[in-house]
Amino acid sequence: MKLFKDIKESYDELVYKVSWPSQKALINSSVLVLIASIILAVFIWVVDQVFSKLMELIYSINF
Repeated sequence: MKLFKDIKESYDELVYKVSWPSQKALINSSVLVLIASIILAVFIWVVDQVFSKLMELIYSINF
């Protein structure tokens, strides 16, 4: 019985108490996350390339 009560309370909360974003707000948030992810990925790629070239330079020096 407790399981059914919990399911009903969860359903009621999802339907009546949760404020869902509008479609426009959801799209805006998704685009923001996509742009931030792309910027972060490009930054990490640039840092990786710099370290890679630096390591090549260090290992190419012959003592």
